[in-house]
Amino acid sequence: MTAKIRKAVIPAAGLGTRFLPVTKTMPKEMLPIINVPAIHLVVEEAIKSGIDDIIIITARGKRSIEDYFDESPELEAFLVETKNDHLLKVVRDISSLADIHYIRQKEPRGLGDAVLCAERHIGNEPFAVLLGDDIVVAEKPCLQQLIEVFSQFEQSVIAVEEVPEKMVSSYGIIKGIPINDRVIKIEDVVEKPSLAAAPSRIGAIGRYVFTPKLFDCIREKKPGVGKEIQIADGINGLNEKQGVLAYRFIGTRYDVGNPAGYICASIDFALKDNAIRSDILQFLQSHIPTTKNEN
Repeated sequence: MTAKIRKAVIPAAGLGTRFLPVTKTMPKEMLPIINVPAIHLVVEEAIKSGIDDIIIITARGKRSIEDYFDESPELEAFLVETKNDHLLKVVRDISSLADIHYIRQKEPRGLGDAVLCAERHIGNEPFAVLLGDDIVVAEKPCLQQLIEVFSQFEQSVIAVEEVPEKMVSSYGIIKGIPINDRVIKIEDVVEKPSLAAAPSRIGAIGRYVFTPKLFDCIREKKPGVGKEIQIADGINGLNEKQGVLAYRFIGTRYDVGNPAGYICASIDFALKDNAIRSDILQFLQSHIPTTKNEN
């Protein structure tokens, strides 16, 4: 019987160079989608998928992530005093979302190394990994979809989607054999290939479910460019030993790890917020020129 997925790792130790200079003092994971930090949405997805134990991998300068999910007695006291019951509930709910632990990655050595930092806490059980760069909106959480595939096939599984040709060199690209409309048996994961060298346009996004064997596979790999340990190398090693599946998830994914994707996510979330939707629509309509039909 497949073990229940209870634990999730959220790597949040990156330097956030694509968002400098703001990330000089503010973790990119704390950049808000309207008024909620991106990492809050990722934690919520894990919880909605049945996860009750979350490990966030942080680094120097990321203390605000811990503060965000912690209690805030002074703020709560102020909200009690001003009888702002709605905001008081919002603030208290944040600190009781889940059992969250923090582990520091001492130096930026890549995603594979960040995941490896959680090995002692994970132990010998399957676990999920969610990257803060990806926000996925779906009726059934993307991670829950992966967990169901993991339970069905009893193999590690990663979320994938078709990516634009110009973005192929930014992803781990999958070579594989379809099992059904959504599940692919992976033959290889090619990390950030050129378009000419890419085996497909199916790219891995930041949602995974792994067996604990992944830790051994990461340790076996030597650091690559920039002395970083890539998660793709660990996945390929795991694939050789146990097999790994790719799953075409159902939902809309936003890459908030780059400015354009972050702005698109913010606009889409704003358009779904009834309190500000009309103002945002009016602003967009006034700034997008219409093309007149000359005929």
